[in-house]
Amino acid sequence: MEAPHRPADESARAAEAARTADTARAEAAEVAEVAEVKLTVRSPEQMRELGLRLAALLRPGDLVMLTGELGAGKTTLTRGLGEGLGVRGAVTSPTFVIARVHPSLAGGPALVHVDAYRLGGGLDEMEDLDLDVSLPDSVVVVEWGDGKVEELSDDRLHVVIDRIVGGTGEEVPEEDDRREVTLRGYGTNRWSDVDLAVLRP
Repeated sequence: MEAPHRPADESARAAEAARTADTARAEAAEVAEVAEVKLTVRSPEQMRELGLRLAALLRPGDLVMLTGELGAGKTTLTRGLGEGLGVRGAVTSPTFVIARVHPSLAGGPALVHVDAYRLGGGLDEMEDLDLDVSLPDSVVVVEWGDGKVEELSDDRLHVVIDRIVGGTGEEVPEEDDRREVTLRGYGTNRWSDVDLAVLRP
C-alpha cells in the first residue's frame, strides 16, 4: 500500500535542496585569498616602477583588477606593466574606448587594458568588445572591475590603491603623491605559490 501523499514533506525536501544548491553556488563563487602584500608608493615614478616589477610575475591568462579613486595611479601602474611586458603603443586611460589591446613586441603576452566603469560585467560583454586577441593568451588589466569581471577567471590579482591619509584622519595635501598599494592574489591554482613580497623595492 502506498504511503499517503505529503505535500508538506515534499516542500521541505525542495526547500532543503534549494538551500544546498545555494550553498554550493556560494562556495563555488567564493575564491580564497592566498597571497597579500602592502606597499607604500611615494611618487608616480615609483608607481610605474612597481608596474615594471609586477610585469615580471605575470603570465598569459592572468587577470589583474585595479581599484582606486580617480587619480590614484591605476593607469601609471599599467604603464609600467606595459613597459615590463614589452608591448606596443603608449598605455593611456581607456575610458573613452573601454578597451585597448597592446600587442607584444617581445614574443610575450599582449596587454589588454580595460576600463570597466561603463560595463555591466561578465565574459560575454568582454567578448562583445571584439578584442582582436585571445584573452587566455593575454594579460588582462581591468580598472573599475569590482563586481563585474571576476567571472573571467577564478584566479586573479586584485590591486587596491589608496591615498595615504594624515594621522588625524584628514587627507594629506593633494600634492602628496604617497599611496598605499595592497596586492591580493586569489585562487589556489595561480597565486598560492607566488611570493608577492618580491615586489617590495
